[in-house]
This record gives sequence, C-alpha cells and structure tokens, in this order.
Amino acid sequence: MKKIPKISESEWHIMLVLWEKAPQTAREVVNSLSGKTLWKPKTIQTLLNRLVRKKAIGFEKKGRQYHYYPMLSQAECVRAETRSFLRRVYGGGLEPMLAAFLEDERLSPQDLEELKRLLDAKTKE
Repeated sequence: MKKIPKISESEWHIMLVLWEKAPQTAREVVNSLSGKTLWKPKTIQTLLNRLVRKKAIGFEKKGRQYHYYPMLSQAECVRAETRSFLRRVYGGGLEPMLAAFLEDERLSPQDLEELKRLLDAKTKE
C-alpha cells in the first residue's frame, strides 16, 4: 500500500483545486482560491512547495512557469484521512463512529434506506 502523506487543512484547499483541474500554474491556483480564502500568493506558493516536498503534488517546469499536478488521487487521500480520523477519535473502530453518528444525526427515511442499501451491498461482497 502506498504511503499517503498527512495533508493539512490548508493544503487540502490546494489539492481540491488541482484535483478539479490539472496541471495549473501557481497563478492559476491563486486565481482559483481568490474569494475562497484570504491567502496572499506567497502563502499559496508556500503550500504548493510543502505539497511538493511531501510528494503529494508534482510539477513540470515550462519556461519560467511551474505547472503543478496531483500525484495522489482524491480517493487515496480521503481513505487515508478517514483511517486517520477513525484511529484518532474512535480508536480505529468503525462501530463506535457509526453509533455516535446515528445517535446524533437526524436521518430522513431516504438516508436510512441508502445506509441499508450500502450495508446490504457490503454484506454481499
């Protein structure tokens, strides 16, 4: 299994932009995040550099511009974050998390049907 680096909440914003469309230059990433964050271009460049060091994104230099692209899929990162969350908050157990969720959330009949469908499909695997 490929080692997925820990991606901070700020870095997730960058990853989401690159998962949506890649490759992108730093300026394009800045433009994509304008109005969504108050970050200065220097902050975004710092986050891009961190993600490159973590091998979460790569780049190709074309002339004087760097074109960034994700090296990890969104699904891989979501799975890694889910496992990390389960370990940190619920000691790795899925059952306590589901129980807490079901107790705390108001689920519509449609939500409950979808959960049943997912569980049934998993049971058949």
